[in-house]
Amino acid sequence: MRDALKISLFIFISLSLTACAADKNIGTATGGGQEASKPMYKNIRPSAVAGQFYEADADRLKHQVQYYLDKTEKQDIKMEAVRAIMAPHAGYDFSAPVAAAGYKQIEGKKTGTVVILCNSHTAYFDGLAIDGHDAWQTPLGQVGVDRKLADKLIAADKSIHYNNEVHAGEHALEVQLPFLQTVLPDGFMIVPILFGNTGGDGYARLARALENNLGPDDLVVASSDMSHYPKYEDANTIDQETLGVIKTADVEKMDDYTEEVEERDVPGEQTILCGIDGVKTVMELYGLAGWDRIGILKYANSGDAEMGDRERVVGYGAVAFGLASSSESKETNMETAEDNSGVDLSNILTKQEQEELIGIAKQTVESYVKSGQVPDFEIKDERLQSKEGAFVTLHENGQLRGCIGQIIPSGAPLWRVVRDMAVAACSEDNRFNPVTPDELDKLDYEVSVLSAPRAIDNWHKIELGKHGVIVRKGARAGVFLPQVADETGWDIDEFLSELCAQKAGLPPSCYKDDKSVELQVFTAQVFGENT
Repeated sequence: MRDALKISLFIFISLSLTACAADKNIGTATGGGQEASKPMYKNIRPSAVAGQFYEADADRLKHQVQYYLDKTEKQDIKMEAVRAIMAPHAGYDFSAPVAAAGYKQIEGKKTGTVVILCNSHTAYFDGLAIDGHDAWQTPLGQVGVDRKLADKLIAADKSIHYNNEVHAGEHALEVQLPFLQTVLPDGFMIVPILFGNTGGDGYARLARALENNLGPDDLVVASSDMSHYPKYEDANTIDQETLGVIKTADVEKMDDYTEEVEERDVPGEQTILCGIDGVKTVMELYGLAGWDRIGILKYANSGDAEMGDRERVVGYGAVAFGLASSSESKETNMETAEDNSGVDLSNILTKQEQEELIGIAKQTVESYVKSGQVPDFEIKDERLQSKEGAFVTLHENGQLRGCIGQIIPSGAPLWRVVRDMAVAACSEDNRFNPVTPDELDKLDYEVSVLSAPRAIDNWHKIELGKHGVIVRKGARAGVFLPQVADETGWDIDEFLSELCAQKAGLPPSCYKDDKSVELQVFTAQVFGENT
């Protein structure tokens, strides 16, 4: 799964290119503190992917980056100082909305040097390669390479060396520069580093070297896309789990999880992180440097893009690493206030918002069943633009008629998730035939808006009626919504046994007999036409 070279052609061909002309107007704009009319550098790495991954024209590129930043609100992640971010590196048409969430966190930040990390997509080599040019060029200008810091890193470990050749056609580091040139004040420099895809402990070596040599104003960017080429739903599941592992800052857990996903043999899945060694470097550095907060900022995949194909996607995540605000406890890392029902009080849907979602589900089903058309909606309510999972349930004369949902939040807004799940509930639930027009006036609609799942280590912690439950072993998984317990009257053993056997195809008692079985719980806001 770490074979980044094998997947590079797919990245270029399938999901990351914007079909544009070759390089032009390079070096006609300022950036990185340099004046285009008075270049300070002689040995310059030219842009390799301008006109492919991002706009080649300076004005168009400036507008392109600013457009995504303007559409992004800076999240309050209770972080006093951002020391590192993870950002995607696909073509901007696909990944820029997620990248902008990361770069919004460092907008205006005084920065000395940015160390940019990724696994090579185009070459195999031993160790780690730092580019030795004096500067890198993009349409927004030149950014100098911090040779002093680079020399210190090379002196710190023999596995780190200069190698310009492997950087020549690589896109993964370069695509970060236009965002950096836009959000950071002039004067910052870079150290571009590629891992040679030969495995080993290079990430740990580099983390130690960085800990010993980074200054207080320096920043690290781990450039990485996430799942490569599974279906949309599989990518959502795997990538959210990956983000959960990243948040632990436990590299051993990341290695274990990587092997686990390989064993699931998910169709199309080739890697969970194409820049995994850069991400592991930041996770290792997190512990060495004494950072105490990790914020998951945004997730989406290429299937969420206007031109995206949901049968074969690439995932994108933005994460910030750093120091918690002085008023925040380290133990409250990204937690939310909950009442005794487990529902996030700051995120409750109002009655009007619930009615609007029910209306979206109903209008969608009626339109799709009658004409095959999926309606569009102009939704202005900011709450309904949030990224949350949801289920749509249909009942006919009191009997279940269809129920399909998305547990893990994707890049789509809540209202769109409800719309898409309404289509699926009326036409794709394989337990039932598709809904027919003469059934429409007999249907009742129910929507469940879900909290993010969290792992539990003991099934006794499950509270019937409060918790929905996910059971998973390898590639087998099943889920029950919280209301299933109330609707069936099952006790906890019946609930979990049916979940294992009926939904996951596992032995009924696996939840207590098999230590390799994973359990996750979530809560739901459940509402219908008459409630």
